Amino acid sequence: MQILDTLRNAWTIKELRRKILFTLLILVVFRIGSFLPVPYIDVEALRASMESSANSGTMFEYLGILTGGALSYGAIFAMSVTPYINSSIIMQLLTVAIPYLERVAKEGEEGRRKIAKYTRFATVILGLIQGIAFYFYLRNNDFVTYTAGFGGVFAAIVIVLCLTAGSAIMMWLGEQIDAKGIGNGISMLLFAGIISRGPEAAVTLWNYFYELGIKQNQAKYIVLVPVLLVVFIALIGFIVWMTGAERRIPVQYAKRVVGRKMYGGQNTFMPIQVNMSGVMPIIFASSILSIPSTITAFMSNTESGWYKVLSLLNYQTVMYSVLYFALIIGFAYFYVQIQYNPVEMANNLRQNSGAIPGIRPGKPTVDFIKKILSRITLMGALFLGVIAILPIIVGSVGGIGVSLGGTSILILVGVALDTVRNLESQMLMRHYKGFLD
Repeated sequence: MQILDTLRNAWTIKELRRKILFTLLILVVFRIGSFLPVPYIDVEALRASMESSANSGTMFEYLGILTGGALSYGAIFAMSVTPYINSSIIMQLLTVAIPYLERVAKEGEEGRRKIAKYTRFATVILGLIQGIAFYFYLRNNDFVTYTAGFGGVFAAIVIVLCLTAGSAIMMWLGEQIDAKGIGNGISMLLFAGIISRGPEAAVTLWNYFYELGIKQNQAKYIVLVPVLLVVFIALIGFIVWMTGAERRIPVQYAKRVVGRKMYGGQNTFMPIQVNMSGVMPIIFASSILSIPSTITAFMSNTESGWYKVLSLLNYQTVMYSVLYFALIIGFAYFYVQIQYNPVEMANNLRQNSGAIPGIRPGKPTVDFIKKILSRITLMGALFLGVIAILPIIVGSVGGIGVSLGGTSILILVGVALDTVRNLESQMLMRHYKGFLD
């Protein structure tokens, strides 16, 4: 209800209404581009292959969810925003590893512009690499209409360039939402792609419940589908609650006199979110674990030893769930480690005459912050792990394929909450009376 009230109040403000309509226009353009097929691709054969069980748990299923089905249609937006997301992650890691990029990142607005420019170049390069890889997948599976002679070379160039251009356009659309719309552009495009799969998921559940449960009188589907819906609603509530959860470290600032005025002396707190890393650990872990299943999709010899070894990491196996859970926890700690520096946090407190009550400045403060971060990170990592593997467990028990459901729900809820907070902050800046009351 709060989300609906916020949207209704925002709609009454002309400037915000314009931003909302612009964002919706960009999302419509994105959805149109998700159905425009790239030339020289056999769309029907590709779609039938993508929807088959052979691609369950592979990188193609993962990309299919993020692209809103554009991959199945061989559309120009088939790569979606994954090249941009990957390039952004790479740049975040490089700013920690390379001193030059670390200095650039600390140069303020000018530094952010440089990092954004490097990210765009990396996005185009990654889009080109993914486009080439996808073309070879299409050609090896006879999804390309021209493969021989000059026609085959021309078809390859057209397919790769269209997919690369689609990645660049997706990045541009996201930046337009950042500049003229509401919310984070890339997140909004991800949100639109995932939410577009909602009707398909609803039809699938109905078929399980009616076709297999009612018509064929299979009791487990009659019970499982309502239970799955209850779990889905409870999962959303749990994610909303954990997303807003935080650990508040008390901070006390000493009084100081500057000229004729006295500053400081107040008690406040340093908020640390329980889920500091967001959905990134799940994306990292699922990307890595989807590689073995993707390799098996290219292998024709199903009796080879390599195929049997890689098949152990199919998403329906226990080993996959265990490794998935462990990787999520590991990546959560890794991501927090590169994003939060306890030494820098302690130095900032000391420079502003702040201190944690009962903790001496310097190394004791650093150790205290490290201990808090470690505990909070563990709670957040366990939360992400449960969200990620719960749909897998439910799907394995009931025979319903929802292997990446947790990731999708987490992205949807996170983007919705961020967008609402963005609207609320903009309404507060305009002193909107109806909202403040």
